[in-house]
Amino acid sequence: MQPSSPGLRQGGFTLLEVLIAVAIGSIVLTMGMSAYTEHQKRVRLELVVADMKMAELAIFSYFQDYQRYPPSLADVGFTKLDPWGNPYQYLNIANAPAPGKGKGKGGVGKMRKDKNLVPINSDYDLYSMGPDGRSVGPLTAKPSRDDIVRANNGAFIGLAADY
Repeated sequence: MQPSSPGLRQGGFTLLEVLIAVAIGSIVLTMGMSAYTEHQKRVRLELVVADMKMAELAIFSYFQDYQRYPPSLADVGFTKLDPWGNPYQYLNIANAPAPGKGKGKGGVGKMRKDKNLVPINSDYDLYSMGPDGRSVGPLTAKPSRDDIVRANNGAFIGLAADY
């Protein structure tokens, strides 16, 4: 065994080695957290889409029984909250009377609209207000971009920003 000399390293890590290890660990952790956050967003979106399809089925069943759309989601027994704790939003367009009118298309002011301010549905609107819990009629408005919407009378269910 060699005697130790004052200039030789005894063991352990230098400050530089520890800093490099911490930096590498931080980079790996950051990448993992961003991937996990994106995964959570996808899962929540898929959950909302599945919930909305269940609501559509309940609304369709109600329509088959009564030949009209229900006044509210509660009337079809759908009282679930979205993944952010907000109730799903529903507007019966087909049966709502227009302001100052009797029967017929109505509620036009509250209808969800696309970038050209054209209503996205003609039967009913069904949507989640998304993570921010805020929404306005036009999908292009900032509070509505994160909404998950039913559009084209059910042909599209997804993120408002993708519509």
